Amino acid sequence: MLTLSIFLVLLALILLDLPLAVALGLTAVGFFVGMGQGRLLAMLPQRMYSGTTGFTLLAIPFFILAGNLMNTGGITNRIFRFARALFGHFAGGLGHVSVVSSMIFSGMSGSAVADAAGLGQVQHKAMVDNGYKPTISAAIVAAASTIGPVIPPSIPFVLFGALTGVSVARLFLAGFVPGVIMGLALMVVIALMARPRAFPRSPRANLREVWDSLVGGFLPLMAPVIIIGGITTGWFTPTEASVVACLYAIILGLVYRDLRLRDLPEVFWASIKQSVGLLFIMGAANFFGWLTIYRRIPDDIIATLTTLSASNAGIYGIIIVIMLCLGFFLEGNAIFLITIPIFLPVATSYGLDLVNLGVVMTLLIMIGNLCPPVGMCLYAVSSFSRIGILDLARECWPYILGILGITIMLAYLPQISTWLPNLVMGRVQ
Repeated sequence: MLTLSIFLVLLALILLDLPLAVALGLTAVGFFVGMGQGRLLAMLPQRMYSGTTGFTLLAIPFFILAGNLMNTGGITNRIFRFARALFGHFAGGLGHVSVVSSMIFSGMSGSAVADAAGLGQVQHKAMVDNGYKPTISAAIVAAASTIGPVIPPSIPFVLFGALTGVSVARLFLAGFVPGVIMGLALMVVIALMARPRAFPRSPRANLREVWDSLVGGFLPLMAPVIIIGGITTGWFTPTEASVVACLYAIILGLVYRDLRLRDLPEVFWASIKQSVGLLFIMGAANFFGWLTIYRRIPDDIIATLTTLSASNAGIYGIIIVIMLCLGFFLEGNAIFLITIPIFLPVATSYGLDLVNLGVVMTLLIMIGNLCPPVGMCLYAVSSFSRIGILDLARECWPYILGILGITIMLAYLPQISTWLPNLVMGRVQ
């Protein structure tokens, strides 16, 4: 009952449209005071400080900055041109191009919203100009943007690693194969709808056009190689890789002359505001998580599940259902911050692979990004496509089902995500 009461109060505050950080903090403060433990409020500043500091967490603001720099520096146009030359002539051509270009951009930004807001505008305009209905185009863009945090680098993977102690490099490698499968699943959905809904296709590019697009996009295409290659070879840590990504984006923007020095202050300020907002939520969520640990809520949940003789398969089912429900009300990173302190002891107790759990949870919050009323990718795409949130969400359902199918497959076949990190870094003993 205590667990239910805590989350009902939190949900009520969120539905009252309080900022998430305030809702988390007020819930924790209210229950500590209500239980006669007001003296523990002295821990509030300490828990908020510890929840926002650490070398690993430094990667988050730098990856946010890298995504903003790439969107400003014209890199997105070159990526889209290369993908169009390769896939534009297939049935549903520009839909496939949007997915492939998002997969490439994923190797640099690590953020679904950055993908939707930056590359998404290029994708949407190209599709509408070539005869796609605006609603269909916007839905493809929103769905494709969710690949961003799955193919590394990934802000959610950094956050998961910081909260659980799991190797971020191992998580990055674990995202490669699922990210590619996720992209293929979206392309299958597009292909199935292409003929019935008369999706246009582009003329086949000749070899000269393919070569020119490859030359023009070669340096942006090298960004994932530099970032992930540097991490796996030990040249730099994932946190240092985020700084490398920023420097590389600045250099490319200046070389291509799409980024001007006078643009940098605005990009820096936008990145600072996004980072501070996320870190404030993380600080409040850390205090809220301490409430759940202090009240032994994870232990109670484990005891209850043990009494019910829950299996590993059942635990994954429960996690999937809970996160899908939370996705309707909370932003993805907030779901991580609230649920990981509870799920981690349960997953450890039942012997779930934490690397695979991180991948599965990331895909689940991506589904939440496509579901109203809080779906962040929906709002990002709606802002430039002028398509209503509900109309956009209805058009996204086939893609949501495709992503959900891949998520369930990964939950019960963890070898898909753990194969590559085990191959490159060895098995965890």
